[in-house]
Amino acid sequence: MFLISIEKNILYQWITWRFFEVPKKIIDAWENIFRFYMHYFSIPLLIKTLFAPWRQNYWSYEKNFDIVKYFDVLVSNLASRIIGFILRIGLIIIGLFVGLSVSALGIIALFLWLILPYILIIILCFGILILF
Repeated sequence: MFLISIEKNILYQWITWRFFEVPKKIIDAWENIFRFYMHYFSIPLLIKTLFAPWRQNYWSYEKNFDIVKYFDVLVSNLASRIIGFILRIGLIIIGLFVGLSVSALGIIALFLWLILPYILIIILCFGILILF
């Protein structure tokens, strides 16, 4: 007598929500957090400027040639580039570690969300078996 469409069925709505809508939102949130950390550590920019002087600290050579000042400027510029290289490599490593951690946590969160109803059913069945 009553024709109920499948879209109004509460079980259908729950399955759609549980396994399609929320996982898409989890993936979107995970992607947003991942992009934030990649932007926060600015890994592409650090790679592009890997050999640039740290904080743009460099010295220019004088017009008249003095060997002592020439090597002083050369060593200072080289030291600034080495410091920049070491610090940028450290930031890149930390940024990649954070990115991998965020990726792993996103996969774990999605997996737990999808598997949680089954764990609940198993725990309920196990509890009933313990009672009887």
